[in-house]
Amino acid sequence: MTDSFAPPAPSLQFDLPNGISIAADAYGDPSRQPVLFLHGGGQTRHAWGDSAETLAQHGFYAISMDHRGHGNSSWADVGEYHIFHYVEDLQHVIAQLDRKPILVGASLGGLAAILVETAQEESLARGMILVDVTPRLERDGVARVKEFMKGGTSGFASLEEVADSIARYLPHRKRPEDLSGLAKNLRRKEDGRYYWHWDPKMLKAIGPSRHHQEADRLLKERLEDVSNLRIPTLLIRGRMSDLVSTETAAEFLEMVPHAEYVDLADAHHMVAGDRNDVFTETVKEFLLRRFPPEDTTHEDRVQRTSQ
Repeated sequence: MTDSFAPPAPSLQFDLPNGISIAADAYGDPSRQPVLFLHGGGQTRHAWGDSAETLAQHGFYAISMDHRGHGNSSWADVGEYHIFHYVEDLQHVIAQLDRKPILVGASLGGLAAILVETAQEESLARGMILVDVTPRLERDGVARVKEFMKGGTSGFASLEEVADSIARYLPHRKRPEDLSGLAKNLRRKEDGRYYWHWDPKMLKAIGPSRHHQEADRLLKERLEDVSNLRIPTLLIRGRMSDLVSTETAAEFLEMVPHAEYVDLADAHHMVAGDRNDVFTETVKEFLLRRFPPEDTTHEDRVQRTSQ
């Protein structure tokens, strides 16, 4: 059966020394300041398309990548999906960039970004934007995410069934009338069913595991060192989130007192999907203020001088 719902091919590929190939889409002038978008578990690089295009229009070089086991990036044959595997991949991707990037990470991507920075004496990034993720996530919220992901491992009979599943998980979000956009995150296999484009083996690495006890202990220690963050940092929380509470956000801000904080109304854990316009504007404002491009438009200059 021909896959009539194949997403567009990536415009960029990073071949890593560990044998993993990372697919990405790039927007803007490669000579400008790179902004590297890191999606959450179970998502793909397409989660950031609108935001990346907007940043490119304002003088940044925006790169949105698929993590291993997601989208068009390599899937690990033996299930190598502990958080430290993603950290290793991110270190290798950063090493192939001409400049230190600004990292924008949601959930899994945000944890990888934090760990990359706390592992180094010298920062690998110029700045960091964390999207509804802190070192301590609420267990009930993590469990709900995992249950939603497990519910799709047997596939879906139709795009309508996919949309129904999302609506049950995100009841606050309006169900789209046009379902064609779902195709970027799905594959239609030979059995005629639609499957999320991520490796189901990844689920075994989510949350504490007896198979990763030592790595989990090291992870806890490293996340407790988040006070070592020195680069400009912004935490964006979805006000309806069940993974990042007001308490866990406050903990993070106490550990990283220089960090800025924005609490977006009417947004759940999937902040960029719930309030894309407001999210993109928040990211753009922070970046233009803290990392003004070498050459900006008149509109950008007016916005910064009026703040």
